[in-house]
Amino acid sequence: MNIGKAMALAIDVAKTSASRSGDVPVGAVILNSLGELVATGGNERELNQDPTDHAEIVAIRSAASSLGFWHLDGHTLVVTLEPCAMCAGAILQSRISTLVFGAWDEKAGAVGSVWDIVRDPRALNKVEVRTGVLAAECAQLLTDFFEDQRKAN
Repeated sequence: MNIGKAMALAIDVAKTSASRSGDVPVGAVILNSLGELVATGGNERELNQDPTDHAEIVAIRSAASSLGFWHLDGHTLVVTLEPCAMCAGAILQSRISTLVFGAWDEKAGAVGSVWDIVRDPRALNKVEVRTGVLAAECAQLLTDFFEDQRKAN
């Protein structure tokens, strides 16, 4: 699967998980080195009342569970929103090789916006980062969600 198709799938995961959980629409997919889908994840914080259930964490847990190991060397994480500090740490800890994200998170992003944890030269693992894939579509998901939230309140 190419990166554009993977991001389109992550957007679909974001929409589906948000409609199910009522959470912020963020979706993530993990591909193996052959470009095959290994796992998906959407935000589930509200659904499970767990502050660590971000889309990236859900996808990483799912990939590790289905593969039977937590070393995700050679895998690519594609996510609709720039990861936060917690998720950036999980990306490093799981040894994911490539991170692709769509929209920037100017308030809490940890891959260049506020911090750059993933590309810190002191990090034990090196992660290739690609940004801006279907950025407008990814950002629109969030804009629509927060506009609907404001209207509801």
